[in-house]
Amino acid sequence: MTTRNQVKPKTSKLLRPSARVGQLFVLDLSGNRVLAMNPDGSGKRVILTDCPHPDGVVVDAEAGHIYWTNMGVPNLDDGYIERSDLDGANRKTIIPKGVTYTPKQIHLDKANGKLYWSDREGMRVMRSSLDGSQAEILVQTGQGEVDRCDQTRWCVGITIDPKRGHIYWTQKGPDNAELGRIFRASIEIPKGQTAANRTDIKVIFDCLPEPIDLELDLENRILYWTDRGDPPRGNTVNRAPIDGAPEDLRSSEIVLNHLMEGIGIALDVPGNRMFVTDLAGSIYSANLDGSDKRPFLQTQGNLTGVAYAEI
Repeated sequence: MTTRNQVKPKTSKLLRPSARVGQLFVLDLSGNRVLAMNPDGSGKRVILTDCPHPDGVVVDAEAGHIYWTNMGVPNLDDGYIERSDLDGANRKTIIPKGVTYTPKQIHLDKANGKLYWSDREGMRVMRSSLDGSQAEILVQTGQGEVDRCDQTRWCVGITIDPKRGHIYWTQKGPDNAELGRIFRASIEIPKGQTAANRTDIKVIFDCLPEPIDLELDLENRILYWTDRGDPPRGNTVNRAPIDGAPEDLRSSEIVLNHLMEGIGIALDVPGNRMFVTDLAGSIYSANLDGSDKRPFLQTQGNLTGVAYAEI
């Protein structure tokens, strides 16, 4: 969020914008809290507590808001989504219990005023307005308790490509089962179809150990994802181009490895860096190609989602 000086310089009638400062927002699953810190891990502070199993987080720097998902207890269908100011003030529930089952990663489409998220045990991809109104289901992968036991139907990570009008999401499958997949479909449901029977869904990657969160570098048209499965292909960050011939879309590379059940990922494309969290409580930074990997905080609890913003 850009701010401006309140006092005019004597040498000019123009106001000079103050510098934007990078901040990380990290979710601690074991502590049920939201942390904020500088990109090197300094200045760490707790800004929110009593978040039942937080998983996904995004920041609207312009509006001064942070959004996060609370998974709750999966078999109770009590997940919900909250919003607060960047310092944790003015906290409110925008997606109440009963609307979403187990909300996971969340994505902000600021330009179009929408929030997107994956609903794991709900077996769906969902969307709402920024205030939580107009909640709708975009993809439904199963119905009922029998389907809910099939982890290949569980939707976990999510991102969108507004330029091409695509939505991407992961269905992780059972632990380390090599049944994880990444899907793509149009943001809008095709006319005459429903979230459960739409025919435009494409499998982009399959036979993955356990894909979790997604991020999209729109400038370079590259998709990134974490995988918390077993090595050598799991406990990694992977990336692949999203344009080109079908065979190009199937070509991916591992850019980071030796994570301890990697979960969250955030990109700072102008700064050529990524931030990654894992369940062992580490936060890593690295260049976008995976070089210069550095764990700058460790044993911070069980970490899930991470977001980077300049405020």
